[in-house]
Amino acid sequence: MTKKFFTTPIIKEDVKGLRAGEWVTITGTIYGARDMTHKRLVELIEEDMPLPVSLKGAIIYYVGPTPAPPNRVAGSLGPTTSYRMDAYTPKILDAGALALIGKGRRSDEVKEHLVRRGAVYLATFGGAGAYLSECVKEIEVIAFPELGPEAMFRLEVEGFPAIVINDIVGNDYYDMVMPL
Repeated sequence: MTKKFFTTPIIKEDVKGLRAGEWVTITGTIYGARDMTHKRLVELIEEDMPLPVSLKGAIIYYVGPTPAPPNRVAGSLGPTTSYRMDAYTPKILDAGALALIGKGRRSDEVKEHLVRRGAVYLATFGGAGAYLSECVKEIEVIAFPELGPEAMFRLEVEGFPAIVINDIVGNDYYDMVMPL
């Protein structure tokens, strides 16, 4: 199986050749954001207010980290179910995000918007949050700290694994391996 390596920030050329079913390994900055952060980001976009970070070329990971145990950078970092972000995803993609990471299927509207924006949806291991936390070298709350684990985080990662689920030409890996 093909494996591609990326260092962030990414550009459209990085995702252009990715196809559903390919593995990627990410090194660099990704942003952790769940439901409440997505809601706030979209509110800022709709009010034409500045975002806490530029989403241009960003990779957003649907995660709410648990507290770090002693001698660890981060606690468990397992993915959140992605469809919960579907209502916000088109505006997040319009703001420049090029890759989203979570678990589970996406709506037809999100898949169409991924194609339109030249972005990809990746999945990572649900239930393997402790393993994924080993890929995190640094973590920092960068926006909405009052939201606790739903705040926006900057994660510096090394060797973070994911698989392409939805590519820029409309392929869906879930449909390929387990059609509805």
